Amino acid sequence: MTGKDKSASRKQQVYTLLVEIGRKSGDGLPDKATGAALIVYASGIDEAEAVRETVAILKQADTAPLDVSGYGTLEEREAEGHDISEEERALMQRALEENAVIVAQVTPFFD
Repeated sequence: MTGKDKSASRKQQVYTLLVEIGRKSGDGLPDKATGAALIVYASGIDEAEAVRETVAILKQADTAPLDVSGYGTLEEREAEGHDISEEERALMQRALEENAVIVAQVTPFFD
């Protein structure tokens, strides 16, 4: 198999990411929030691509991404025993079908 064949056979997957964001003008967070945690479902060939796409989209949305933690694909999370709701599964499927980054939850931080 050539390098081209290998990359053509790799398929998109959806990764669950936890993104911490800081404050930035126009970020849409509550006035007294110091930042937030976002649960994101992002598609990519690998987790690194999903992280890059997520950070790029969040920067375009006037947020300030500080840190990203990956929790793996649906299959990896199931293997670790995570309880995954039908709503989460539907959002993951949507991210895959639309080749998208979907913010599923926003939890603001307050001091």
